[in-house]
Amino acid sequence: MPSPVSADRSAAQPPGRGSVEALITQARRLRGDVDAVRRDAQNEGSDPEERWQRALYDLALHQLKDLDAHLAQLRDGPEPAPADEPAETLVVRPAVAVGAPRASLLSRVGSAEWNLLTDEASWSGELYQILGLDPDGPALTLDELPSLVVEEDRPKLTRMVTDCLVDAKPIDGEFRVVRPDASVRTVHMMGEPVLGGDGSTTSMWAVLRDVSELRRSQRTVRETRDSLQHHQRQAQTEQRLAVELQEAVLPPWRGSLRLPHQGPRSLDLAAHYLPAATSALIGGDWYDALELSDGATLLSVGDLTGHGVAVTSGMAMLLGAVRGMAMAGTQPGPLLAMLNQLLDATVQPALGSAVCCQYRPETRTLVWAQAGHPAPLLYRDGTGRMLNAPDGVLLGATTGATYGQAEVALEPGDLLLLHTDGLVSGHGGTGAVDRLLDLAPRFGAARSAQDCVRTVVEEFGGAEREDDACVLVAKVTS
Repeated sequence: MPSPVSADRSAAQPPGRGSVEALITQARRLRGDVDAVRRDAQNEGSDPEERWQRALYDLALHQLKDLDAHLAQLRDGPEPAPADEPAETLVVRPAVAVGAPRASLLSRVGSAEWNLLTDEASWSGELYQILGLDPDGPALTLDELPSLVVEEDRPKLTRMVTDCLVDAKPIDGEFRVVRPDASVRTVHMMGEPVLGGDGSTTSMWAVLRDVSELRRSQRTVRETRDSLQHHQRQAQTEQRLAVELQEAVLPPWRGSLRLPHQGPRSLDLAAHYLPAATSALIGGDWYDALELSDGATLLSVGDLTGHGVAVTSGMAMLLGAVRGMAMAGTQPGPLLAMLNQLLDATVQPALGSAVCCQYRPETRTLVWAQAGHPAPLLYRDGTGRMLNAPDGVLLGATTGATYGQAEVALEPGDLLLLHTDGLVSGHGGTGAVDRLLDLAPRFGAARSAQDCVRTVVEEFGGAEREDDACVLVAKVTS
């Protein structure tokens, strides 16, 4: 903006009116586009990223509105001083943007000049509005101005004014003022000294702008950004904890496992965990194979609904309970009933599904039960089928639920596949089962349970799953 004419320089020439008008048009068009996007993206949710985006939209609109007003002022130039104002006093009046309330802009930018020779001060009407003072009252001198400033900001104002008057340094800084109504406003001050013929400072002019709303918007952006970053760091920490807990709880064996450890190795076992496409979605899926004290083998898979460290912790609790009750000799049906009771008694309600099987090698008998979970698939002689499921509802769905048991006689060469229901995204359980049953010929040609698991991973591992999944394969060898 133009500065007063001083003894050693002349006022700058204003830019061409047409070029500024083009900038105004562009600024208003951009402002309209941003406002339209902001309205489309309006969301009252509590997500930190959404709050941060809304704050940025508001800040951008606020600055574009100011840019519009300042460009219009640049185009129109300063208004001529009224007859009752001294001709040598420059009064910079901001132009009003189209569609903007006049009072809101007039209260935003004001100007002042302090004559050091006469100790007189001349203020524009807008400056009175910024400071909340009576426009009919006298303008404050440089010595009186600090009385309006917040105490801790007074040294800053004094330093800026002193540097300007003594060392002829331009003023460019901010301070807070307390208005008579006790409201606090943030004011940005820009000014320069006016030199006399002998090179000494004769007066000081300044333009003061109320930037309270701008700083509020910037503070909101900063706070929401910090909140978002904190949320992201917390999510990363929770994800790492969930992964570490999952790795600590799931069976440590990789590749194949032969059970029982003593005597004939009657089961060839392999399993795999397939993560969700979004790595942050660490869920409550598990698989397990455990040799029991009576020589039987426990096979189980399950899924606790939800994601995150709390769900993974709940999965660890359930898996520990399954192992403990199975080692104590609890049969699959009563075992699931106790798991249901355990979930029902937890502080935070949760739902889960599971299949629990006990295989007795001496009779090749499989006893199993399910709780709202896909039934095991049995492959024999190159074909596959789903086992007929006994009654069983989701774990945690109802108090006092009972779970039926089924018994199946297996033969050497049979292959049993247990899985959770996250293998195929966007498809029902039937779609995943059909695809798994179609793999029967390839399973028949496989030499080991590990080869069968690799086949499943090849078929489902590249899918954009919305959820994680587990698969457990048990092949009867003798």
